[in-house]
Amino acid sequence: MRYNLLLSLSVILFAAVLTATAQNNQQAAGECTSVDLTVYNSNMALVREERPITFVKGLNRIIVPDIPATIDGTSLHFASLTDPSSVKILEQNYQYDLIHQAKLLEKYIGKEIEIIRLDEATKKEYPVKAKLLVTGWQPQLQYGGSTSGYVYSGQMIVEIDGKVELAPPGRITLPSLSEGLILKPQLKWLVNSNRDGQQKTEMSYLANGITWNCNYVALLDSKDSRLDLTGWVTLTNNSGTAFRNAGLKLVAGDVNRVQEQRGYVPQLAMKMQSDVNAPQFQQKELFEYKLYSLQRHTDLSNDETKQIELASGHNIPATKLFIYDGIADNWRMYYNNYSYRSQESFGQQLNKKVGVFVSFRNEEKSGLGIPLPKGKVRVYKKDDDAKEQFVGEDEIDHTPKDEEVRLYLGNAFDIVGERKQTNFKNVVSGHIIEESFEITLRNYKSETVEVQVYEHPWRWSEWEIVKHSAEWNKVDQTTFDFRVTLKKDEEKTVSYTIRYLW
Repeated sequence: MRYNLLLSLSVILFAAVLTATAQNNQQAAGECTSVDLTVYNSNMALVREERPITFVKGLNRIIVPDIPATIDGTSLHFASLTDPSSVKILEQNYQYDLIHQAKLLEKYIGKEIEIIRLDEATKKEYPVKAKLLVTGWQPQLQYGGSTSGYVYSGQMIVEIDGKVELAPPGRITLPSLSEGLILKPQLKWLVNSNRDGQQKTEMSYLANGITWNCNYVALLDSKDSRLDLTGWVTLTNNSGTAFRNAGLKLVAGDVNRVQEQRGYVPQLAMKMQSDVNAPQFQQKELFEYKLYSLQRHTDLSNDETKQIELASGHNIPATKLFIYDGIADNWRMYYNNYSYRSQESFGQQLNKKVGVFVSFRNEEKSGLGIPLPKGKVRVYKKDDDAKEQFVGEDEIDHTPKDEEVRLYLGNAFDIVGERKQTNFKNVVSGHIIEESFEITLRNYKSETVEVQVYEHPWRWSEWEIVKHSAEWNKVDQTTFDFRVTLKKDEEKTVSYTIRYLW
């Protein structure tokens, strides 16, 4: 019994000595000597930092400052680049209890504070001792019960000389900064080192609030047959910290993440200066995604949006398309639905607009030929005064090289479509239906145009065209089209009869 007691006391004493030693060995990590960002287009970035840290042999408490407020502490990886086997993190704390008026006052509830008041007669200030009862700030709760901030209610309550005052006048002063509150988020490590001296260390972690997307600007020529395209990377940093002279890589692709239940620098710089047409980003493969590496370093301040050119192509062959999709989009709601299959009135909703599209191919010979990340494309064209005018925008998905890009820019002003059902017949009740349509197009432009007419057999997946006034082409199981050429001020009508069988 006595032996066990002595052993327990020895363990407690040893732990106390270790803790005291670690407290004595507390110091801050050095500033970043190198930082690299890999930013994903899903509001997330991988941050890799190199910092010098001086250790003493034994336990060390290390403070790592200037950490993003949005860090995922569970994702951190740490290693010594000088001697990987010599140091090991035993504990890690992410400290983010930042100074806020509400938090400062909360620490003094039930304690004495000082209120500075003004004597109107003498115009001199004087202190009043008070006991803080209520701060006047209310936590702002999110779904799930977490706190997203504080709301000022203005109802501070204090006790002065045994009396309770609501919203007391005066300026509040506090004896000192409460323990535990910090100016910026930081990491606090308990590290065991088997040697003394400074070591070069590396850490990497995931952080939210850093994201990127792609925006494109296209300029059409006077004949709408060629265009210039420039792609811009837009970086946004709301992580709570700045990154200086950082290497930058971007990952494009649909990277899966588990959803929480809740709530060479001088040489590269010289090369860039000597060849102004050199691409700023180099594209490579990463798993099943695309990796774009900036060929220089850059700064990214907190609460900043930065744009960097990604790619550009000039004199790219383009085609303007007119597409008439006469049936309203709600046909998709009825597709293969038994309840609507025999209803004559369904599928007759009319859309008179003829859409205008511009298409081009993402080819290397046009100055492109790299995978284009998804993003918004804004299209401009010069008017007769050589002034650029905005003519429409669309959003593209991730587009591999050599694929076609098709942009919907709006609707044609001088081309009108009209679609009507001319016949409906139940050939065999419950098994065969036939219906007929006429599509009329009118061209009020001063030039000849070709219009693609899209039709959608929505009643059932098994169908056939039994009559048609013009050649048609099956695009897919739910779409076929006609190509109609219209001269100036010309009107044309195409018709067809479709049979459904089930």
